[in-house]
Amino acid sequence: MYQLEEPIYFYGLGLLLVALGLFVWRILWQRSVQKKFFSQRALDRLGPNQSLIKSWIKFSIWALGIAALVIALVNPKLGTKIETVTRQGVDVVFAVDVSKSMLAEDVAPNRLEKSKQLVTQIINNLVGDRVGVIGYAGSAFPQVPITTDFASAKLFLSNMNTDMVSSQGTAINEAINLSKTYYNDQEQTNRVLFIVSDGEDHQGNDRDIVQEAVEAGIQVYTIGVGSAAGAPIPIKRNGILQYYKRDDDNNQVITKLKAQNLQNIAEWGQGKFIDGTQTKEVVAQVQDILNAMDKTEFEAKQFTDFKDQFQWFLALALLLLLADSFMLERKTNWLKKLNLFNEQSDED
Repeated sequence: MYQLEEPIYFYGLGLLLVALGLFVWRILWQRSVQKKFFSQRALDRLGPNQSLIKSWIKFSIWALGIAALVIALVNPKLGTKIETVTRQGVDVVFAVDVSKSMLAEDVAPNRLEKSKQLVTQIINNLVGDRVGVIGYAGSAFPQVPITTDFASAKLFLSNMNTDMVSSQGTAINEAINLSKTYYNDQEQTNRVLFIVSDGEDHQGNDRDIVQEAVEAGIQVYTIGVGSAAGAPIPIKRNGILQYYKRDDDNNQVITKLKAQNLQNIAEWGQGKFIDGTQTKEVVAQVQDILNAMDKTEFEAKQFTDFKDQFQWFLALALLLLLADSFMLERKTNWLKKLNLFNEQSDED
C-alpha cells in the first residue's frame, strides 16, 4: 500500500509537455533558418559533429530527471507491514442518486456534485466507522463495498456520474434492497443508510421495502438535495450546454425537490430527513446521529509504518541532471561508427 503526501506536485509534469513542444519548435526553427543560408553539404562541412540523435538523448535524460524530481516532491510513501487493529464504529452506507434530474443546477454546481461534496465531507469527519457507497438511477449498483479505506471510497465517489446507469428513473427501493447486502458483520447492531437524492422517485415509494430494512437492523435517513422551486435539466457535452430536457409533449422538464417523499422514507425507516442545502449543517447533524449510537468493536487490517521514498527519486533526479550537464550535443566515436543515416565520408 502506498500514500502520496503532496500529489498536487504532479501538475509539474505538465511543464514537461511544454518543454517538449519548445524543444521540437527550436529544432525545426533552427533547421529552417540554416537551410535558408546554407546547403546541406555546407552544413555538413561546418558542423560535421552535430548530432540530432544526441540532442534527443540529452533532452530525454533532462526530462526524466525533472520527472524524478517532481515525484520526489510528491513524496510517495510505502506501507511496510500489515497490522490487525481493533476499531469502534458504525457501518454507514450512502446511496447516491445519479439520475438525470440530479444534473439540475438549482444548487451549485449541480445536485449531483453537491451530493458528492456532502458525502465526502461526512466521510472526512468519520472516525473508526466503516463506509460503503451505492449508486442508483433506474437501477441500483454497488460502487464501494463496506470498507475502512476512506481514501478509496472518496476516489470512487468522485467518479460517479449520470452515465453510469443506462436506465433512467429513481429506484430508491432497489438501493434500499442492495444496502442489505452491505452489512456483512452480523454482530454490528448499528447499521445506517443515508439516501442522498432529490426525491423524484418514478417507481413509487414502497413502505414495505423500507420496513424490511428496519427489520434487518438498518436505520434509514434521507438527505434532500435541490430546491422546491426546481430547475430545468441541462444536457451538456464536454461541458457545453446542448439543450434542456423535454417531455414527450416537447415541454421543458422542471425537476423539483420532493421533500415529502424523502420525509416519508425517513419516517418509515426510523430515521430523519436532513435538508442538504448547508454542507456544515448536514455534517454536524450526521455526526450527532452517529455519535448517539453505540459503537461496535471490529477488527480491520491496515498498512502501517509508512516510510518516505522521496530520497530515491531525488537521487535519481540529481544523477540524471548531472549526466545531462556533461553530455554534449556532438557525435562521439561510437555514434559515428553506427552511421545511422548512411552518411558518406569526405573521402568517398
